[in-house]
Amino acid sequence: MLQKLKENFEKLVALYEAEKEKNEALSRSLAESQAACKAYGEQIVELEKKIEHLKLTAAFVPSGEQPREAREKIDRLIREIDKCISLLEK
Repeated sequence: MLQKLKENFEKLVALYEAEKEKNEALSRSLAESQAACKAYGEQIVELEKKIEHLKLTAAFVPSGEQPREAREKIDRLIREIDKCISLLEK
């Protein structure tokens, strides 16, 4: 009887050790997955910013115009607005 109890105890300890190893492996896997998820989230935010920037740029660039020409056009508009503001202040 004592021998059987000892055998059962050893089996229980072996099962515990196996489950402990599985738990540690799953914990590592979870930490890696969480880190990857965070990195992907940051990448999504950056890509969404780029999309918004491209949408904004496209809104100011009429079809057929180059981005450089559009920038010059925007700069001219800003200068004209600045002149109007200065005239209003006088």
